[in-house]
Amino acid sequence: MGTYINTGNIGFRRARNSEYVDKSGLIAVVNSTINTERGFTCVTRCRRFGKSMAAKMLNAYYDQSCDSRELFADLEIAKDPSFEEYLNKFPVIFLDMTAFVTRFHDDSILKHIDSELIEDIHAAFPDVPMQLDDDLMKYLIRVNAATQQQFFFIIDEWDAICREFAPASSAMNDYVNWLRRMFKSTDGVKVFAGVYMTGILPVKKYKTESALNNFTEYSMVNPGDMASFFGFTKSEVKALTNKYEFDFDELEKWYDGYQIGGECSMFNPNSVMQALRKKWCSNYWAATGAYDAVANYIRMNFDGLKDDVVYLLSGGRVKVNTTKFQNDMSIIQSRDDVFTVLIHLGYLSYDRNRRECYIPNWEVAGELSNAVEDSGWEPVVKALEKSEYLLQATLDGDEEAVARYIDVAHDEHTSILSYNDENSLACVLSIAYYYAKNDYIMHRELASGKGFADIVLIPRKNVDSPAIVLELKYNNDADTAISQIKRKQYPAKIAEYTDNLLLVGINYDKQQKKHECRIERYML
Repeated sequence: MGTYINTGNIGFRRARNSEYVDKSGLIAVVNSTINTERGFTCVTRCRRFGKSMAAKMLNAYYDQSCDSRELFADLEIAKDPSFEEYLNKFPVIFLDMTAFVTRFHDDSILKHIDSELIEDIHAAFPDVPMQLDDDLMKYLIRVNAATQQQFFFIIDEWDAICREFAPASSAMNDYVNWLRRMFKSTDGVKVFAGVYMTGILPVKKYKTESALNNFTEYSMVNPGDMASFFGFTKSEVKALTNKYEFDFDELEKWYDGYQIGGECSMFNPNSVMQALRKKWCSNYWAATGAYDAVANYIRMNFDGLKDDVVYLLSGGRVKVNTTKFQNDMSIIQSRDDVFTVLIHLGYLSYDRNRRECYIPNWEVAGELSNAVEDSGWEPVVKALEKSEYLLQATLDGDEEAVARYIDVAHDEHTSILSYNDENSLACVLSIAYYYAKNDYIMHRELASGKGFADIVLIPRKNVDSPAIVLELKYNNDADTAISQIKRKQYPAKIAEYTDNLLLVGINYDKQQKKHECRIERYML
């Protein structure tokens, strides 16, 4: 067993000995590309979404130095016609780039990669001599010519060097040239039956073209037919919660919400498994290593970025052009670049049909609000801090306190929103009631009775609090808002969830520049 070649199946075996969700269908997709023009694959997704697990699975399947049949016999791939054709058929080179960037911090890193891999591969093919002027590709060409064997090359965290070294550094230039030498030459087609790279960012663009345009790329923005392998699906999580006797609704609140290609409800796999093991939902994604970068991006405030982030925190969606981003975290030139990199990092989800981004779930919302706090946006931070007090005042029926807190929220956001109608008032209130998302599901424009309630807060499962119906008026009065709630029979719809609710009417008086509030407890 080598360090980089013929490493065996121990990594995937450990996964099978743990709680494993079957993602072996990925192997069938990769098998369909073997020795074709699509044989070089780059799959990028955010941290904690199973990149390394997929790489270990592929290594165990293709590696000819071991027998992995029993590891896959009960999985989906065993039913695929290609299963027998490629099972344990190739010498596999497995390169984890993070292992090198943690050891070498200067421009010599590529020399170390080449020399260590050549030495390890020579140990596997001792009859093929090394020469003094060998680089990795030259030696692989000689091994291929001598043995007629093709390799399968797996690179985990391919972009680790890109994230650790400056764009114009010698290390980065050497790395790009190394990748091109390995995979863009005609020799690469002869030597490699297939290549599979994982990372966070797609391959860097130079002008408008990828540095490795012969790779088929699958990303958080364009996952192609690999979308279902980018996280846990709703059915997979329901099966896990049944097994662990865990509250599915709680997991859904915290970790669902990613739309990845055609998969409209994807969960963060690592966080789900952490919650199931610890029997507690929390922010298990906080230590992903990208937090500082997120705060820095938000500070840039390109083209009204601050306004858009506030709108996202309120539950809104923002249009984004993902095509201009150069796939380089150090080259951020616009708000679209910021949102695109946040999509790749997993802080935002992307609806490709509407070309919009949004905050996927409670876990990520908490991280983004923390990033906003560290970015120095004091008005927004104050509004978020007061949110808890606003909710409590509402539940207490304290009309004056509610109006006062909303006055403050309005004052903090007058530069952000054109405050001239009920919709802009709803945006401010969505931020003002941000804390409520901990115990409530917030609905904007919920179809209720004979119309649409402006904002409805439905208590989450196991939360013993009333539902809240907020009807908003601009230059009218709060009593009219309460009357409208009753006239249009909004409570009848809410009765599907609970028979305990609060009716809240809020009006903004443009001349007085003040809000008024009426609260009425309503029992069905």
